[in-house]
Amino acid sequence: MKINYYEVLGLQRSATEQEIRDRFRALARENHPDRYKGPDKASSERKFQTLTEAMNILTNPVKRKQHDAELSAGISTSSPDLAQVGKVYFSKGAKAFKEHDWATAYQNFDMAAKHNPNDAKAFHALALAAARIPAYTRQSVQAIEVAVQREPVNATYLKDAGLICKRAGFPAKAERYLDEALKWDPTDVEIQSALADLRHSRTKDGQKGPGLFKKS
Repeated sequence: MKINYYEVLGLQRSATEQEIRDRFRALARENHPDRYKGPDKASSERKFQTLTEAMNILTNPVKRKQHDAELSAGISTSSPDLAQVGKVYFSKGAKAFKEHDWATAYQNFDMAAKHNPNDAKAFHALALAAARIPAYTRQSVQAIEVAVQREPVNATYLKDAGLICKRAGFPAKAERYLDEALKWDPTDVEIQSALADLRHSRTKDGQKGPGLFKKS
């Protein structure tokens, strides 16, 4: 489903570029997340993002012409469905991921998660993309933990949470996630191997530990 960006801004299709910009500024002031005091700040951020998308599309002559053509063809005249928008971003992210364009994949999965914060699949994909970007280790851990929160009995998410935390240097978290993953998929060799490696490292550290404080 395609969003009707005119409806997002509350404008007619005949609106001029200046009217679009003026309307966006007024709505942006009213709906900016920094001004939101309610409990669901994520919803406010998604709404603001949709407003920004509407302004960007409708003030770009080429994109506006394409949008008008889609509306005229009857693709959609309805109000925006944020979950559906999230799916569009997810598809773009999946395409970029297959092409090993990690930065573009991350950006699109991030938008998918923001538009549909209950979508565990989006957070899982976001974590996998972030894990391939060296500077995004923290974001990868955060995203995979949200995915597990959304689907706590998903063996794949639990396994990836363990592997990501292991690589990020959080062995205790990693072991917890991998232990839980093994309950749901006890034959997975990769989980078994990662757990064995963690426990072997812990044992070695435990053996070395007291030696650090020996009196000479």
